[in-house]
Amino acid sequence: MVSKFLSAAGIPLAAGGEEKKFRYDFSEAGGFPQPLKFDDKREEREYLKGRLTAAFRIFAKYGLNEGVAGHITLRDPVEPDTFWVNPLGLSWPLIKRSDLVRLDDTGKVIDHGPSKLVNQSAFLIHAAGKTLTAGKQTFSSLGLPLAFISQDACTFYNDIALYDQFDGIVLGGTEGNVIAEALGGKKAAILRNHGLLTAGASIEAAVYWFVTLESLCHSQLIAMAACAHPGTTLKEVGHAEAQETFETLGQHATAWFSAKPMFDLIAHETREDYLG
Repeated sequence: MVSKFLSAAGIPLAAGGEEKKFRYDFSEAGGFPQPLKFDDKREEREYLKGRLTAAFRIFAKYGLNEGVAGHITLRDPVEPDTFWVNPLGLSWPLIKRSDLVRLDDTGKVIDHGPSKLVNQSAFLIHAAGKTLTAGKQTFSSLGLPLAFISQDACTFYNDIALYDQFDGIVLGGTEGNVIAEALGGKKAAILRNHGLLTAGASIEAAVYWFVTLESLCHSQLIAMAACAHPGTTLKEVGHAEAQETFETLGQHATAWFSAKPMFDLIAHETREDYLG
């Protein structure tokens, strides 16, 4: 989720900060639940920090944490030139709200809990969800785009970038800016030889896109392997059908709603101990 494209909630949207146009109405007027709104930005900050720590628990539950790699960052609603990130080296299932570290865009630590050690790439690829697992690293090594071979894949139709180069660990601002440019206004990117990155208009949307994209990469690997059978080829969804599916299910509002059960379940299972 990279720093130039931000919504009020602190997570990137399309370039220019405007939601893309979609066919169907998933708004409150359409009967769908909506993210909470706050008049007090400091109250919003604490709520979003809680959602961020819940996101780490969800990623851990889905096996999307690996060693000390990976990070999810959140633009601060009170001081939007700063953002919150997980401390480096703390197991994701153990992260609590009080453990989060706040940085400015130069990497200077402003607030922190017991540890102020952070992943250097976290402040170079801002407001982003990025983790490394075997499935997505395998897929990203191929340098291939996502194939639109299923309904879920079509939620990324023309809305996912392929960053088709690898210049080592992201430790320089130039590399972060290039990745941000490659992502553009899209909600996801495949980083060749590295992994996946997703962006959302909410923490929930970014989490849902990532979990979905990880599953899609795994499914595509299996489908490609099956194509070794003579006469078997991938059957991609047609343009019109893929576009309509994207316009129905590819909204950030739809993703927020789709992620809600995951957040509700992790709150129930952990009794929200991550809010400590």
